Amino acid sequence: MPKRIVVIDDSELVLAIASEALEQAGFEVFTAGSGIEANSIIYSPMRRPDLILLDVMMPMLNGDRKVRLLKEREASRHIPVLLMSTKPAEELEGLARSSGADGFLRKPFTALSLTRRVRQALAETARGAA
Repeated sequence: MPKRIVVIDDSELVLAIASEALEQAGFEVFTAGSGIEANSIIYSPMRRPDLILLDVMMPMLNGDRKVRLLKEREASRHIPVLLMSTKPAEELEGLARSSGADGFLRKPFTALSLTRRVRQALAETARGAA
């Protein structure tokens, strides 16, 4: 059974690029244009993700705030979250750490860098659960 990835970004282009790259790498991908829209995927027992890719700068609910909300709820607390942004790596790393995210991915990314980072995060989660 393929791992499920949710990509949350307000850019349709980013959603399309990430979705195509991850699907070609063998993942099952769900996309959402906002953190609020993603709730119906994240909290669905049939679609619960193995990992969430979350844009930092989004309307209504920023990515760092969404991470905090995800980590507060028992149903989503253990799902790894990677923040995505064009911010400098140092700033993005600090934001990921302070929000409770499990890591980060700088944009723009290539299909290869995206799939590598997702696989790395999933492997880290599997090691932590063992």
